[in-house]
Amino acid sequence: MIIDELKSQIGLALGFTPTNGQAEAIDTFCRFWTSRTPQPVMVLTGSAGTGKTSLAAALVKTLHHIKQRMILLAPTGRAAKVFSQNASLPAYTIHRKIYRQRSFGGNDMGFNLNDNLHHDTLFLVDEASMVANNAYGDTAHFGSGCLLDDLVHYVYSGDNCRLMLIGDKAQLPPVGEEESPALMPQFLQGYGLSVYHTNLDEVLRQAADSGILYNATVVRKMITHDQLTQLPLIRFARFADIVMVPGGELIEQLAGSYSEVGTDETIVVTRSNKRANIYNAGIRNMVLGREENLCSGDMLMVVKNNYYWTEKEKDSPLSFIANGDRAIVQRVRGVRSMYGFMFADVWLRFPDYNDHEMQVTALMDSLTSEAPSLTREQSERLFAAVLEDYQDLTLKAERMKALRNDAYFNALQIKFAYSVTCHKAQGGQWAHVYLDQGYMTDDMLTPDYIHWLYTAFTRATDKLFLVNWPKTQIEP
Repeated sequence: MIIDELKSQIGLALGFTPTNGQAEAIDTFCRFWTSRTPQPVMVLTGSAGTGKTSLAAALVKTLHHIKQRMILLAPTGRAAKVFSQNASLPAYTIHRKIYRQRSFGGNDMGFNLNDNLHHDTLFLVDEASMVANNAYGDTAHFGSGCLLDDLVHYVYSGDNCRLMLIGDKAQLPPVGEEESPALMPQFLQGYGLSVYHTNLDEVLRQAADSGILYNATVVRKMITHDQLTQLPLIRFARFADIVMVPGGELIEQLAGSYSEVGTDETIVVTRSNKRANIYNAGIRNMVLGREENLCSGDMLMVVKNNYYWTEKEKDSPLSFIANGDRAIVQRVRGVRSMYGFMFADVWLRFPDYNDHEMQVTALMDSLTSEAPSLTREQSERLFAAVLEDYQDLTLKAERMKALRNDAYFNALQIKFAYSVTCHKAQGGQWAHVYLDQGYMTDDMLTPDYIHWLYTAFTRATDKLFLVNWPKTQIEP
């Protein structure tokens, strides 16, 4: 009886008659939620336009109504903000919830897995396609270095806690992985979990008028059916939300978007950091009229995890400043050259963390670098130059401690965020998205490209602008 009542309440919260797939997903969720099997986990997958977001919001609303304990999580600050808005409840980044900073000793600057003190709690993770399970990049600072391993261990170490993973298998997998492990039932079974899985693949009728969703579905089907024999043809006819933009009209169109929805709701997505840099420079100079290297109002993206500046604050909503976090410049002071690099004191506002403000020393050289962040050679040069200032300290341990507490060595690495790569945009949504895929030929057609294109298309909520889109990729 309890399952029938729960189904009924979820249906009411959904607000419309569910599709067959949604009805099956509701049934699967009810079995998962009432399951007595040890360590149950649910995976809800679905592509754009299938009502996955609406269903997840209805589940959260229903569980909140019946006072079920819940924790809403997402891989990035932007994704957490979107999840929170859709579910009308607070959401947090996975890292902030499951890790705690180690006490400083020796040369350690990392985070340990936290203790799960929750009980009878459901942990819901949105954008789970981004949850990696490889020790890639800066992950060694966190727990075991494998995020999915740590997430599963954290959740099920709590008293009667369980996990629900929500995501889209057609999106880009985590860097360094061929598939998204958090959305693979067999992979999760390897943890000894009892997996409840449902997939939504029926596009809702109300999505039929959206050119974004229509074309995203066409692209997605090329993934699921392995139709990688030709470049996807995009349909523009009869759709108002997908627009071709010739290069000569780009400046005017971007200016219109900034005026209509604002810079925070407008993004240009490209395939490379080099191309993003070109766009960022052009937008600042020709659209926004900014001549200084860094100005008040500039939109930035952090390009390397930073653990130094948040530890100086009490009760910060950021446990650390993460690679991919966005910030808006409030003011810039004290631009100076030190150690062969340019630095500035910058006051930042973080829109994805309740507009939290923070003062940092920022490294200006990364703003226009074609590399994702400082290169290894640059990092080693900065390390050696700063360490030289502490050669008067006799013990190596004292010199390393001084280095760890040096503002220049820990300067925040940033880039402009008017244009970003698709990996940086993943997990976020913007009202207006401009997409530049660059030059494409048939021999460049790979599964990675199809995942990239699908992910880029589905970042747009209101309008998608395809820049210099080739005639060979337009449906007749």
